[in-house]
Amino acid sequence: MTVQSHVFQPEGVDEHDDLATAKAARGTTWTRVSDGTAAELEAVGETFGIHDLELEDVRNDVRPKVEQFEDHLFVLLKTATLREGDTTFAEEVKTRTVGVFVGPDWLVTLSTHTIPAVGLVWDAVTREERRLLARGPDFAAYRIIDAIVDGYFDVLDEIESDIEAVEEEIVGATGLDLLDDINELRRDLLSVRRVLWPTRDAIGVLARGDLDFVDEATEKYYRDVYDHVVQLVELNETYRDLVTGARDIYLNSLSMSTNEVMKTLTVVATIVLPLTFVVGVYGMNFERMPELAWPYAYHAVMLGMGGIAGVMVLYFRREGWL
Repeated sequence: MTVQSHVFQPEGVDEHDDLATAKAARGTTWTRVSDGTAAELEAVGETFGIHDLELEDVRNDVRPKVEQFEDHLFVLLKTATLREGDTTFAEEVKTRTVGVFVGPDWLVTLSTHTIPAVGLVWDAVTREERRLLARGPDFAAYRIIDAIVDGYFDVLDEIESDIEAVEEEIVGATGLDLLDDINELRRDLLSVRRVLWPTRDAIGVLARGDLDFVDEATEKYYRDVYDHVVQLVELNETYRDLVTGARDIYLNSLSMSTNEVMKTLTVVATIVLPLTFVVGVYGMNFERMPELAWPYAYHAVMLGMGGIAGVMVLYFRREGWL
């Protein structure tokens, strides 16, 4: 069942199948739509007076925001998770949109996918958690938003583990696979950044204390969530700096490795150069080269070439080039 309604008050929780009956019941009405179709979202919107444009924002990939209307408060947020992909770390940030609508005595959560953060708070209501039942819809909305923000910490924790793995592999690595992993981490952090910055602005509106549908006693909870989001933004920026530094170190390591190879090739070419000169001299077709008639000329030339090569190898070793 994708559309469910709970009516809760300090005395307990009642479940309703009919939207109109649930809205008219005494207490706080929470209607949850998970994996909802367009028709189900429209039916809930018609019952609670939610505008079609708000429903369209839930269905589409719109940035997080907060809007206050005459009869309700609209909060649009995104969840963030890591899903499997084709990279070494098998991760990619995936976002889902969830709409939270707060009325004077009702709460509506709409999403086109199952949102675990919403499910956690829904289960808390089902278990009749006293602290949650004793407060209004603005506090239940806070619990949902707080659970979504906690999910951002999980994403950054996993990315941090990947950064540590990259830093361990980066010394001595010369392949391009590690560079792909570093670039994937940068893309993940950029995706998280695109979620965190507008989320910070949206929750800042909730924490400001000038909204009609957020009780004064609940404002401090939203301020606490805002502090968490600010911390997440700072963590994300720190991780981006770490990944950028890791990439620079890796590219410098590749450059140093290339320089070592070029130095070795240059030393070898330098050793071979005088030997090539000697061979070139005796490869000339002059008729009068007196030493060619000497019985030990070949042995002398080979010995001389070996001596030249040996002296140069010893010199390069002493200089630390070999």
